[in-house]
Formats: sequence, structure tokens, C-alpha cells
Amino acid sequence: MSTQRASVRRPGPFQWLRYAFGAGLPSELNDWVLRDTTGRTWAVRHFVRGIVQLAPLVVLTLVFVPGPFWIRGVAVAAASFMGLLFCLAYMTETSDHRLVKAGFPVGTGQAIRQGRRVGNRTQQTAQRLERIDARRARRRLNPDPPPSFELINVSDG
Repeated sequence: MSTQRASVRRPGPFQWLRYAFGAGLPSELNDWVLRDTTGRTWAVRHFVRGIVQLAPLVVLTLVFVPGPFWIRGVAVAAASFMGLLFCLAYMTETSDHRLVKAGFPVGTGQAIRQGRRVGNRTQQTAQRLERIDARRARRRLNPDPPPSFELINVSDG
């Protein structure tokens, strides 16, 4: 897997910044776009792109809008919260749109992410069943004595 990661060409800083703001990348970077939008950390990457998109507006508001700094800070915090909320709400759609711009069919990202989720779930289920079987085997070898119950007579005060 590490050889595959090393062979995928990455965008330069200026290309990535344009990509973060919604521009397309050259076709030789399509494999990187696929990995960026469907990899294990795709949600974190998307959230970071959202922060990068908000950063210029935050700086401009804090520096150039007149008024007390605390009011500007509260306004920036509220607006950033709403912006990141929408960023997370439309995460799958935005990522799939990036893939479509890179030339992949509609639904590619969703299919890859869902396939990985099912694979992980199947693997986790198999591991859980192995642990259950091991626990049952231990119990067969060392059966616990049945619990003893003591009857309490409640009529004796």
C-alpha cells in the first residue's frame, strides 16, 4: 500500500489552495482527487478545506470591520460555526462533485466509501465472533459452578 501512496502525484501548494476553493485539478492528479475524497481520512480533509475557505473571511472581518473586538470575535465565531456546520452537512455531495469534476462517474465516491464501511464492518464482526467462540471454548474447559442462591425468609422480622 505504501508503494501505491508514493506513486500518486500530489498537487503543489498553489494547486491545492485553488482546489480547496473549488477549482479543478489537471487530469494527471485524478488519482490523488480520488484518494483525497474517498480515503480513510476524507472527512477530516474536507473539514480542513472548509476551515481554509473560512480563514480569509475571518481575518478580513477581524481586521477591517469597525467596532469593538469582542463583537467582531463573536460574529466571526457564530459565522464560522454556521459555515462549518454547512460544510459538514454537505460533505458527501461536495466530495462527490469534486470527483465528477475530475472525470469520475456520479456516485463513485459514495460507492467506494460505502464498500469500505461494509468491509470494515464485516471484518469487525468476524473478530467479534472469534472472541465469542474463544470465550465459549474457555467456559467449556473451565465451567463455572452454578451460582448459589440463599433464600431469605422475609416473614421473620
